[in-house]
Amino acid sequence: MKYIKLIGLLLLVSFFQACEKDFLEPQPTSAISSEGYFLNDEQIETGVIGVYDALQGVNSTSLDDNRGVQQEFYVTEMRSDNTRTKSQEGEAAQFETYSVTANNGIVENYYRSAYSTIYRANLVLDNLGNASDAAAPRFEGEAKFARAYSYFNLVRLFGDVPLVDRIIGPLETDVAFTRVSTATVYELIISDLQTAAANLGNGDYSRASKAAAEALLAKVHLTLGNYLQAQMLCENVMGYGFGLEPNFNDVFYNEGNNEIIFAIVYNPGVEADSQDFSAEFMNGVGRTVGVNYVMENAAEFLDANGGDRTQYSYRIDPGQITQNQVVKYLPNGEDGGDDGRTFVLDATLSGNDWIVLRYSDVLLMHVESILAGGQDTGVSAALSSFQLVRDRAGLTDTVTNITKQELLDERRAELAFENQRLFDLLRFGEATNVLSALSAANGYTFSATDLLLPIPQREINLSNGVMTQNPGY
Repeated sequence: MKYIKLIGLLLLVSFFQACEKDFLEPQPTSAISSEGYFLNDEQIETGVIGVYDALQGVNSTSLDDNRGVQQEFYVTEMRSDNTRTKSQEGEAAQFETYSVTANNGIVENYYRSAYSTIYRANLVLDNLGNASDAAAPRFEGEAKFARAYSYFNLVRLFGDVPLVDRIIGPLETDVAFTRVSTATVYELIISDLQTAAANLGNGDYSRASKAAAEALLAKVHLTLGNYLQAQMLCENVMGYGFGLEPNFNDVFYNEGNNEIIFAIVYNPGVEADSQDFSAEFMNGVGRTVGVNYVMENAAEFLDANGGDRTQYSYRIDPGQITQNQVVKYLPNGEDGGDDGRTFVLDATLSGNDWIVLRYSDVLLMHVESILAGGQDTGVSAALSSFQLVRDRAGLTDTVTNITKQELLDERRAELAFENQRLFDLLRFGEATNVLSALSAANGYTFSATDLLLPIPQREINLSNGVMTQNPGY
């Protein structure tokens, strides 16, 4: 059910709008403030919806607006060997060539958007004392899931980051700008997801759930090398009744299907509740067109390894003939007509949901947890999970052993263009090797320091010397 709309936040607009400029401590602009508003379950529920709204981001042309997940592909997929820009111009091209600067507006926007979500989650958590005994655990679970999800992305992309786990005052610059160790951040992420898993049940895919918390926590444990914990969590999720869609294409256009564990939802046609990343992937539509185009190497990989998934993952741009487009997120499911430019609905007001967690990801994480950092596995439980994913792709040859590289390749084919590739390369310890080869082949400037993004220069300037920059920037 797609209920997450800005119009449902009318009572909160007065102080949420301010977080676009100063997300760590927004200041009320009218008589309504958080202190006088979150007094009962109904009001706190609007705050929870506000957390999901922050995850959605604003469908806007302005980097002054928090874009949420709508620009995540720049800082993830376009820094891998999967996608690039069409024209190699502007800030977008910095990601593919590994020449990102500390003043990159997209990086700053993504960083700011993540902390906007964290602020809204902290606002809910700060007011749990006003919730009923029946509702408080769910409110806490949903807020902590969103906070953990945001911090998990931040810590993987930026390394050490400020840890803001409560509402802070405008003078608490030591909290707002002091970077803490990734280990400390991961402690909060794990604690938050454990609470979310304990407090939540399973239900609507558009809201945090027990399955979503456990699946995300499994990925956290895989990142940290805690393989047994990850395996148990994956097996929990595998017992909740999720399944693979028989048709791979239906995963993306039959929204709310049984494969989706958690998605950030959008509605078409209304700017306040739609997205434009689908349009950005196209040529000739959107505000920034022809970004997240499929690299030739990635297209060749899918041709060789994708099976039935390939035709539903990329296509030749019908308006260009020489470029490869992502098609998992065609705007509203429309193909744009013969020239690739004409859509029945406005492509910049697309309603495609962004899938964060789905069942095939859990199956492949289950294999990864059993592999446990080794080079191969023949364990029957791993073979079974791996075979399910390949069978759906039409690759029905019987698997008797799985190597680390085969698993990494399978994840690339299954989850192509879903913002997973960079994180997979990092987690498998292959990022430097793969991206160095990519850089050498294309004349890019990759070095090991490019595995982390720069801390936005604006944050460093605001910190008055408190905040430090990542090496290489």
